[in-house]
Amino acid sequence: MKAFINIDYTNDFVADAGALTCGKPGQEIEEKITTLTKEFIEQGDYVVFAIDVHDKGDEYHPETKLFPPHNLRGTAGRDLFGSLQEVYEANKERENVLYLDKTRYSAFAGTDLEIKLRERGITEVHLVGVCTDICVLHTAVDAYNKGFKIVIYKDAVASFNQAGHDWALGHFEQSLGALVK
Repeated sequence: MKAFINIDYTNDFVADAGALTCGKPGQEIEEKITTLTKEFIEQGDYVVFAIDVHDKGDEYHPETKLFPPHNLRGTAGRDLFGSLQEVYEANKERENVLYLDKTRYSAFAGTDLEIKLRERGITEVHLVGVCTDICVLHTAVDAYNKGFKIVIYKDAVASFNQAGHDWALGHFEQSLGALVK
């Protein structure tokens, strides 16, 4: 069994005016992410939208010292970017679709994601989203450490800088044994 995890593909991380945008590289993967998401939903696979959430003025969150405020609860910046929002809206009531709030880089940290995957007999995770070398990477490392097989779609991940993106793609294959396709 497999799950498709869509990581942080939001306005704040992708739109030109996003609070912490990776910009054009993120925008260029919209069609691939949307297509894959639809395919996995229609196949009946478990599809997770693992979305970063922060509270305005939270001075205790470690990212406060690293990044400007982003993905604030209740703002348009936290909405899914482009056509992915429409795909989510059209399918959010389906049993195989989950919108998961996450407060750390990894979709596993501080969430019940592992429990939900294990309950469904899932042994393989397919990852897409942003940023390749931050939230996608940390989710992949946690998935590896928890014993899941990992698939990364290189045309459906993006980052702020090309060097970090390229490094992460190599790391997925060489250190995590992931299939990068």
